[in-house]
Amino acid sequence: MFSFKIYGPNVVMGDENIMSPKAHGTSATPVQTDLRWNCDNDTADRICNFNRHYAEYSGYWLKTNFLKEETGDKEITFYDSNTGKPLFIAPRGRTFDEFVAESRAHGWPSFRDEECLWDNLRCLPNGEMVSVDGTHLGHNLPDRKGDRHCINIVSVAGRPSK
Repeated sequence: MFSFKIYGPNVVMGDENIMSPKAHGTSATPVQTDLRWNCDNDTADRICNFNRHYAEYSGYWLKTNFLKEETGDKEITFYDSNTGKPLFIAPRGRTFDEFVAESRAHGWPSFRDEECLWDNLRCLPNGEMVSVDGTHLGHNLPDRKGDRHCINIVSVAGRPSK
């Protein structure tokens, strides 16, 4: 049984059909073979395509090359690890240091509504965050500041589609 929550006005809701079985789990294709930040492909494929509830371990993103490669001098576009579609752009409405601090505090990259590219994202009624193509991303865990999208780095380490 799923619990249903009420989310902020900017959240674009989706339904369970997005996550219906496809050629590769919940997606049409496996993850890209050259994920950014040295993310592990096997972990990414398992989390993105064959999973609805679990996550990479807390702090996994800190073990990647993310903080070595991203210096905070510009916004970062986070792409779907399967399709290469843009999903998030951060930081927006805050500094890079604030983005990193919040992500460290929660254990996963944490995005706010203004950083979401809703053309390619959906929130399911139970809070699961997914791409419109069926990639499991993480969960929406609202806090006192509003919607907080807690996302697996392996799910958003793709390269832009060509």
